[in-house]
Amino acid sequence: MSKILIGAGFAALSLMCMAGVAAAGPIENACLKSNRSGGNRSLCSCIQQVADITLGGSDQRLAASFFKDPERAQKVHMSQNRRDDEFWARYVTFGQQAQMACSN
Repeated sequence: MSKILIGAGFAALSLMCMAGVAAAGPIENACLKSNRSGGNRSLCSCIQQVADITLGGSDQRLAASFFKDPERAQKVHMSQNRRDDEFWARYVTFGQQAQMACSN
């Protein structure tokens, strides 16, 4: 019986570890791939955690694209489109929250 419980516990722990690795979101992945200094796993993970709370999936994908193409952020910010304006308001909130939560 104890071997079964130990095996089940080990299996659960393994699944949790694999889920943590597989669960990296679009912002964390973009952050890790960026050439910016300070883009370490801990910081990128923190930023992703804030994004998970403040941004939906499509917002996260758009925000992640800014790492590779910063001019895209400027285009969205300057857009006269209502949808872009609403995204930008959410993005600013995300940035403020990430700065408070993730700065050392």
